[in-house]
Amino acid sequence: MDQETFPEELADALVGVQRLLRRRLRAGLTAPRLRGAEVELLRLVENRPGIGVSDAAKELFLAGNSVSTLVNQLVRGGYLVRETDPADRRAARLRLTEAAQARLHAWQERRAALVARHVARLDAADRDALRAALPALRSLAVSLHEEPPEPDGTG
Repeated sequence: MDQETFPEELADALVGVQRLLRRRLRAGLTAPRLRGAEVELLRLVENRPGIGVSDAAKELFLAGNSVSTLVNQLVRGGYLVRETDPADRRAARLRLTEAAQARLHAWQERRAALVARHVARLDAADRDALRAALPALRSLAVSLHEEPPEPDGTG
């Protein structure tokens, strides 16, 4: 693999895997499909119960009004509860509903099973290579998360 093309090939492979995972997981859905940003917000609230809207916006690199819109949709859909912050009555704290917890749990189980099936089809060398790549991929994710967005909106 050429050093010049490696970054683009890596990005294409990661996007391709993510796209195929989403498509395969959508196939078995019985509930209305959630958009990517909605799932990201639910997963963030799952990991940080009580997070505020502005902190969620910063964490997701989205505008505050965009996150407010997502929150309103997810509250109406029965997936989020908006509670008043006792320290600042103007601020809201977000929590998952039981329906959201159940849906995320089911999705995580289905995703893990799908990936496990396909990883099992690989030969041992490819499975070992994927396992060995995980720490580097996690470091890449941290680095990407820590970099501020580009001022022109492309980052």
